[in-house]
Amino acid sequence: MIAQVLEATNLYKAARQVMRNKGASGIDSMSHQKLPEYIRENRSELLLSICNNSYVPQAILGVTIPKGNGKTRLLGIPTVVDRWLQQGVNQQLMTKFEYEFETFSYGFRPQKNIQKAVLQAQRYINDGYQDIVDIDLKGFFDEVDHCILLQLIYNKVQCRTTLRLIRKWLRVPISINGKLYKRRKGIPQGSPISPLLSNIILDVLDKEMQKQGYDMCVMQTILVCMLKAKARQNDRNSMYLVLRDKLKPYKWC
Repeated sequence: MIAQVLEATNLYKAARQVMRNKGASGIDSMSHQKLPEYIRENRSELLLSICNNSYVPQAILGVTIPKGNGKTRLLGIPTVVDRWLQQGVNQQLMTKFEYEFETFSYGFRPQKNIQKAVLQAQRYINDGYQDIVDIDLKGFFDEVDHCILLQLIYNKVQCRTTLRLIRKWLRVPISINGKLYKRRKGIPQGSPISPLLSNIILDVLDKEMQKQGYDMCVMQTILVCMLKAKARQNDRNSMYLVLRDKLKPYKWC
């Protein structure tokens, strides 16, 4: 897969997307306007470093933003160059995973949004569903097990170079107020590849919950389960066991 990632048209498309997104500078203070010049001068050397595994991403910049409930959310902002490479990988991973995601999953997907999720929930209600169980995976992004996520990706792409890249992005330290902190779990919110990575791991839960007979509308870490009969305690217990047991770490990690 790494050949498709590093192909010129894929990287050109990725650069254009990063430029469109604009976004804040990372730890190196380089703005998105400087990206085209950087690519012209450093592209060959950078791509060679990826192929020989000497590429090292820079630390992500920790930035807190306010949430609607009065609390704050910590974002991890990669450098513009790392965002460019992540976008290139993201575009190719999408071709491998997107078609396998469940139709009731609406978070951060093409032609999907919260309005369509609400319409789907309304259709369930019109069809006679009487009860709703709302599941909020609190702290999900901070707790994702890297071993599980990387194994899910490798099962699909079978490319160790791509996997090493993603692992480096997951493990890169975060700089908060000038101090570096190591990261051994979690997906940093704020990078181009984060939404897809979270969907990859949450798809395991989507499929298992559907297998258990639950109809759902899913917006990333919010799962709304629709039941035709009133929710019983054992329904809630069953959902909890799925969430707990289905994503146990792989033994080799």
